[in-house]
Amino acid sequence: MVALAAATGRPEGPLIDTHIHLFAADQARFPYHRDAVYRPPASPLEDYIRFAREARLDHAVIVHPEPYQDDHRYIEHCFANEPSPGFFKGTCLFDPISPRTPASIEALIKRNRGRIVALRIHATRKSGEPPTTAGAIRDRDLRSPAMKTTWRAVHDQGLAIQAHITPNHARDLAALAAEFRDTPVVIDHLARAGQGDPAHYADVLGMAKLPRVYMKFSGLEYSSSQGYPYKDLKPLVRRTYDAFGPGRMIWGSLGTSMEEFQKNVIVFEELLDFASGSDRARIRGINAALLFGFTR
Repeated sequence: MVALAAATGRPEGPLIDTHIHLFAADQARFPYHRDAVYRPPASPLEDYIRFAREARLDHAVIVHPEPYQDDHRYIEHCFANEPSPGFFKGTCLFDPISPRTPASIEALIKRNRGRIVALRIHATRKSGEPPTTAGAIRDRDLRSPAMKTTWRAVHDQGLAIQAHITPNHARDLAALAAEFRDTPVVIDHLARAGQGDPAHYADVLGMAKLPRVYMKFSGLEYSSSQGYPYKDLKPLVRRTYDAFGPGRMIWGSLGTSMEEFQKNVIVFEELLDFASGSDRARIRGINAALLFGFTR
């Protein structure tokens, strides 16, 4: 499989990774937050730059990861030391029910003009479990009035919502997306379809009726029961593509090494082989360039 990937090489057209996490090697300068929900090994900017140049990526979106919580110093460091001007954009993470969040988002944007594209919200708790109100920034109540206040601030700042959800939260997310119809909503990782009742995925697909909701082709391991190369996902990918269309799907999690990248290229091309070449090119980068304001 790796040998076949090597022969495939870089796909044609714009290539934008819309979902990368970077973690500093220097934990004294960029420590993980006390509320970090996991503590991964380093995956530093310097290594990623070498990979991005070898893979010939056009741009990347750094998804600010949970180990840093609302401390954005490392993503700002990445902006200041990117491989080429305008290469990176990024998402932010703030508590979506905190009254301080609108001002925090505004301050981060002012320090990083044109760089912050979305606020990421995590809702992955199991059905029946209560939402959190403090601690790690995840699983807050999507029905909270404070959540709506934050969405309004996101809209006013011209950002998107990046939603990391499991399918059981699709209805609550859809209600917010319908109320804030002009705010782009990006659903991560095929909504982690394998980690929820299959019936709930109909609610995920129903969000495609809202014109500014996008689906990210990423995190396939969360939905596959077979593992790489995720061939069991072909029907799910086809249903998702038919619902959202080639104009509202984007690609992420391309890897941080050439071996990972080549394997991900193979999976993309195999699971989306029913789409035309021009439509696959839209998903690989054209849609993200338009959505996030990248210029080549």
